[in-house]
Amino acid sequence: MKKYISLLKRTKLFSGVGDDDILSMLNCLNAAVREYNKGEYAFRQGEYIRNLMILAEGRLHIQKEDYWGNLNILNEIRPGEMFGEAYIVPNSGTLMNDVIATETSTVLFFDMERILTVCPSACPFHTQLIKNMFYTISDKNKSLVQKLSYMSERSTREKLLSYLSDEAKRQNSSSFSIPFNRQQLADFLSVDRSAMSNELCKLRDESMLDFHKSEFTLYEVQK
Repeated sequence: MKKYISLLKRTKLFSGVGDDDILSMLNCLNAAVREYNKGEYAFRQGEYIRNLMILAEGRLHIQKEDYWGNLNILNEIRPGEMFGEAYIVPNSGTLMNDVIATETSTVLFFDMERILTVCPSACPFHTQLIKNMFYTISDKNKSLVQKLSYMSERSTREKLLSYLSDEAKRQNSSSFSIPFNRQQLADFLSVDRSAMSNELCKLRDESMLDFHKSEFTLYEVQK
């Protein structure tokens, strides 16, 4: 676990906690590591979750597939990000979505009960950890609201522009890369891939943007 100390120190969950304190807390929280191959399910819909997780390496998609095989990508988990927090409440039920590795990934597991309960040794930073967890949950709720804002747009074009605009702002650049290929982007925005590709070509023809694979550049609209 020592190899992940520097990563954990940069996460929101362990913000403000020093290296030595993180190391001692890992034992307190029953930390464990597991690796997943590309395409492997970390969790499946219907499973119970009793741990809080942080992605150490790789990429994970939280997704849902309906009875007819239609896929909807709800979120992408990147290294350093926390997940599983939606199930910290007792009797929260089973997992509502699948979690799949889109590349070889390493996940760190932390005992949820031990996070929420200050241990007998009274780790000086345990209270800070609990605060950080709820701050992180708040940030993730904001991301969910952002995703819902894309879904609320009426057309494929509006969904694309809303998402790409937010990515440009988030990365503070008119040229940026997105974490999805074409099919994944269509699944994330809940649109038809062909219709989305047509809209992208129209936007390029209108000189609003340019793209190559997952690389995009947005242009200012000439008035």
